[in-house]
Amino acid sequence: MAQNTTPAAAADEVPLEPDSTLNTPGLRARWVRIVPLVFATYSLAYVDRTNYGFGAAAGLAKTLHITESRNALLAALFFLGYFLFQIPGAAYARRRSARTLIFFAVVSWGVLAMLTGIVKSFWGLALVRLTLGMSESFILPGMLLLLSQWFTRAERSRANTFLILGNPVTVLWMSAATGYLMRQFGWQTTFILEGIPSILWGVVWYTLIRDRPAQAGWLDADSRRRLEEALQREQAEIPAVSSVGHAFRSPVAIALSVQYFLWSIGVYGFVLWLPSIVQRGAARGIAVTGLLSAIPYAAAAVLMLLTSYLSDRSGGTRQPFIWPALLVAGFALLGSFFTAGISFPLAFVFLVLAGGLMYAPYGPFFALIAERFPRNVSGEVTALVNGCGALGSFVGSYAVGLLQARTGSPRAGFLLMSMSVLCASLIILLLPTPAHGSSDT
Repeated sequence: MAQNTTPAAAADEVPLEPDSTLNTPGLRARWVRIVPLVFATYSLAYVDRTNYGFGAAAGLAKTLHITESRNALLAALFFLGYFLFQIPGAAYARRRSARTLIFFAVVSWGVLAMLTGIVKSFWGLALVRLTLGMSESFILPGMLLLLSQWFTRAERSRANTFLILGNPVTVLWMSAATGYLMRQFGWQTTFILEGIPSILWGVVWYTLIRDRPAQAGWLDADSRRRLEEALQREQAEIPAVSSVGHAFRSPVAIALSVQYFLWSIGVYGFVLWLPSIVQRGAARGIAVTGLLSAIPYAAAAVLMLLTSYLSDRSGGTRQPFIWPALLVAGFALLGSFFTAGISFPLAFVFLVLAGGLMYAPYGPFFALIAERFPRNVSGEVTALVNGCGALGSFVGSYAVGLLQARTGSPRAGFLLMSMSVLCASLIILLLPTPAHGSSDT
């Protein structure tokens, strides 16, 4: 018998006005008390995740006598570890506590990031990269689940965007700061210095955050009741799913998983190898490379905020705010492919456009998942999709680095990223939107 495995397309098609009963000072305080905490936590995750690309550009491989092919493997091993614990982590966060899970993740990834600057062998570094990915695998599904318990559908794209904004904003300032630190102290000391804040932040996170409104002492009883009722009304509108297994087999979950796999090939090939590509093209030092590499992330931050605002203002429409951005990003990567050997400034303009637009739709995308699947499975579905993204990140980071090592040019890698992002755009465009109450199977 067919199972009703996904919620209605009405979640994407019927405008939803903000609930005026939630527009109280107590509930508006959620944006001040919760959003900065999740933003800072995700930011620290990205410091310890993406500074490897700067270490590679600053001579990590040369210092440890690692070949370019093995260097690409080290960059990619993070994402293999990231994939392995996605779904178990999401299940723990849903059944127990996202707050506790993220606390242990924050502390452990800070320690592992510091070890990156201490270990002296290839296999030791490989183990650190793999386990760093494992510890960080809990962060996004756990955070998105936590936000879904604090913010309604009319607010969710913006809340998700402020979380994921920790990605480009962190890379923006980290690009300049890491380039400076590596020039002053070397890549090994930089890894150690940039791991310490995560360990300290774990205590701040656990002290200040709560899993649900009912646990928040700063929220008055009436505000807690209004918010819980609004969230329960939303859940009542989403068709029930009997089990996680049924959700995983739904066409929408499969399509989103494939889409995010392809999207992530582009994003993480771009993130990890941009510093090396810029350094090679601009023929400048690591400090200037850091400054140039920051520019695409500044564009990304602005476009993410604009896209999420427009998506929520549209009444919760998601798909039209995802696929066009990815389509243009894919063509911009293609433009970089054709111009990389002709003009670095022109190729760099295409890179800025591609980087900004690849990041722009994250808020609406993850809001779409929470609005298509009920709460009893949405965390695990998010983990499945994000886990497939981790596999795409592994392929993107390894393949782009390997292609650059084999060909001596970034052009082949950018062709791979371009084709992947263009296909990701088409999947979202063609994603089915069934009538309310119907099944996707």
